[in-house]
Amino acid sequence: MTATAAPIKYEWDRLPIIIKFAEVNKMAETYGFVGTQGHTYVEGQRLVPRNKPSDTVYIFMHPSSTLHLLPMPAALADAGLHVICAASRYPKNDSALIMEKVVFDLGQHIRHAREDLGYKKVILVGWSGGGSLSLFYQAQAESPSITHTPAGDEYDLTRAGLHPADGIIFIAAHLSRAETLTEWIDPSVKDELHPDDRDRELDIYAADAPHRPPYSADFVARFRAAQQARNRKITSWVLETLEMLKKRNDGEMERGFVVHRTMCDVRWLDSTIDPSGRRPNWCFLGDPRVANSAPAGLGRFSTLRSWLSQWSIDYSNAKGAVNAARIHKTPVLQIVNEADDAVPATHNPVIHQALATPDRELINIIGATHYYVGQPDQLAQCISSVIDWSRRKQLLAD
Repeated sequence: MTATAAPIKYEWDRLPIIIKFAEVNKMAETYGFVGTQGHTYVEGQRLVPRNKPSDTVYIFMHPSSTLHLLPMPAALADAGLHVICAASRYPKNDSALIMEKVVFDLGQHIRHAREDLGYKKVILVGWSGGGSLSLFYQAQAESPSITHTPAGDEYDLTRAGLHPADGIIFIAAHLSRAETLTEWIDPSVKDELHPDDRDRELDIYAADAPHRPPYSADFVARFRAAQQARNRKITSWVLETLEMLKKRNDGEMERGFVVHRTMCDVRWLDSTIDPSGRRPNWCFLGDPRVANSAPAGLGRFSTLRSWLSQWSIDYSNAKGAVNAARIHKTPVLQIVNEADDAVPATHNPVIHQALATPDRELINIIGATHYYVGQPDQLAQCISSVIDWSRRKQLLAD
């Protein structure tokens, strides 16, 4: 019996990326050297295997995170593939993030990869929050339509010259930031300024909670409706405040605010709801009872315009299924991590059904968690699937 040879593991280098472009902004959204001097800078890292040239590059981007230390980008480089981990203008700070501007930033990285670095094929790898971003980008690249942000500020993507990617990998990814926050926001909060004022009937984390797992279908429906109502209540306040600032016209254009208790989902306490291989009583930030009020909770700090663009269930342009339905020409590979402790099991089927492209495939990796931590076999299956799909779609040379 002949032993299977171990795959070649390439040595590779991390190379910095700095892209500068001119932009006229009415106000600086973030503290630091981004847009305050007439130019915007975006950064990233390029993972380049030694003595292994390629015409294909895999670009990772998350709206607010930097992904260069995740297991998958490094594993792709280990396998001899060229990778760019691109950052938006909002790295590690989404409090003022505008999704339409993140799309533009991603376009600058793709342009740089093609025009400056010489890659002929660009594959977007949308991990977690990068999944809906990749769909949003590709929808606007194939058929640009957006000229203003949800707050009404002019930001014209129809004139941005966005280059469509040659393929999309949607991996460990959710529907969108707005839809995910809505499914995680704590519906028991009655007063946004006083988070201790809560509806006891909906407070699933309370020691004396009247409803306990397994939850009834009626309670889950009531819980979900209350989550949507809270998202819309915040949106109404945001719109009223923006209108007030506009009428007052005294130079104040924005306002920051805190969104309390945003990591609350019946699925985390009741594993019979949308069952998967995920760990019970756990979320990707740890104990959900702690994460619910922790400073790092999803959407914890926001601004008016950013809320509408990335968190509002009704106003955000970045919702996954809407943009998937606008992608007609691009091959898409969906990789579902079956034990994902961040992405709900219901999200990927919605995306798969919504995709307008007939060239779509879905792979389910049993037991895989969100980050593949301590899971070399599942990570290897992921990398093998990516390479096989890329070659079959003639996006990667043998």
